[in-house]
Amino acid sequence: MKTEGMVIWPDRGVGMLSIKVLGPGCANCVKVAQLAQQAVNSLSVEAQIEKVTEMPEIIKYRILATPALVINEKVVCAGRIPTTAEVTTWLANALA
Repeated sequence: MKTEGMVIWPDRGVGMLSIKVLGPGCANCVKVAQLAQQAVNSLSVEAQIEKVTEMPEIIKYRILATPALVINEKVVCAGRIPTTAEVTTWLANALA
């Protein structure tokens, strides 16, 4: 698994934004991870990004298709590649 950083909110102190990309590591999974990183960069925050590739862990999220994106333990997208705008919105909502 890959992990990166912490979220630092100037007005709220230090917190942790957790992002997980669920899938076997295919090209679509890599693309979703890249989109998540782009969204994190566009919001100028740092977040922990994990790539979850082990099937027993993926099954815990009760998804029917990969890739899937999980933000703060909530599945926000599964079975497709979201747009950058969608990911940015989901991350902004998670920060609110």
